[in-house]
Amino acid sequence: MIFKFANQLYNNAAVLLCLATLGFAGNTIAGKLAVGEVSPMMIVFLRWAIVTLLLLSFHWKKLLREIMKIKKRLIWILLMGGVGLTGFNSLFYVAAQYTSSINIGIIQCTMPGFVVLGTIIFHKRVVSTIQVLGLFVTMLAVIIIVGEGELDTILSLTGNIGDLIMLAGCLFYAGYNIGLGNRPALDPLTMMAFFSFAALITSVPILFIEFLVGSSQWPTANGWGIVIYVALIPAFLSQVFFMRGVDLIGPGEAGLYHNLVPIFTAVLGISILGEVLHVFHVVSLFLVFGGIYAFKSAKKYKRGKIMDT
Repeated sequence: MIFKFANQLYNNAAVLLCLATLGFAGNTIAGKLAVGEVSPMMIVFLRWAIVTLLLLSFHWKKLLREIMKIKKRLIWILLMGGVGLTGFNSLFYVAAQYTSSINIGIIQCTMPGFVVLGTIIFHKRVVSTIQVLGLFVTMLAVIIIVGEGELDTILSLTGNIGDLIMLAGCLFYAGYNIGLGNRPALDPLTMMAFFSFAALITSVPILFIEFLVGSSQWPTANGWGIVIYVALIPAFLSQVFFMRGVDLIGPGEAGLYHNLVPIFTAVLGISILGEVLHVFHVVSLFLVFGGIYAFKSAKKYKRGKIMDT
């Protein structure tokens, strides 16, 4: 019975992607709790060190067998791990030094749009009118929640260097999202092992820079708890679940689920940090799932001609 349930879960893209984005949202809460407990780049380095060691401890034989398959794509793996796993988080933390969390939240709404645009450009794929509508509905939901339902707050978004850095971060993760559609024929766990090692390597220079500027902090006792959590859930399970989701439904539709992250973050903030539930939380949640439903119910991507409903 357990194996049957696991098999059903492994082939259910919606559940896997919801669990993945829930883990990503938990990473946001962990990031808030980490202030004063461990420095940002130290978290990035340690979590990928833990994930890499974990995977090597029980998966090393298969990695040795599969390494020949990815021998010609080592540079691609290094770019994927560096851009999507290390680069995005590093840019996120740097952007937070210059711009507001509201600005960062709104700018993250651009990520699914970048993914869809990238699939059109690089995969020669097109989307239907209903799919585009679903995309805009989910983006609207996230804008409502990060703007707390206040039009003045949403319209007050102003550009600065932090906004540009965050926008670059969204481009990085969108590129990672798209790149997953062209990964080698490896299972998600094996692919995650190679990506995590690439992320570990590329996080070292960033950690060194943090050390040079004097802002590096070794984890406290609480900090270690945070590091272990982000290593096992957002950095490991969420990434594996998300890759499997991309396998099942493609990068464009899977990228749409990223709009659930701010929604889940609000729910976790209410339950863990004691924040208050507002009407705009409920409205945003309905809009997000409505947008995903519209996107899923439309025709699948087709090559060669523009689809129109």
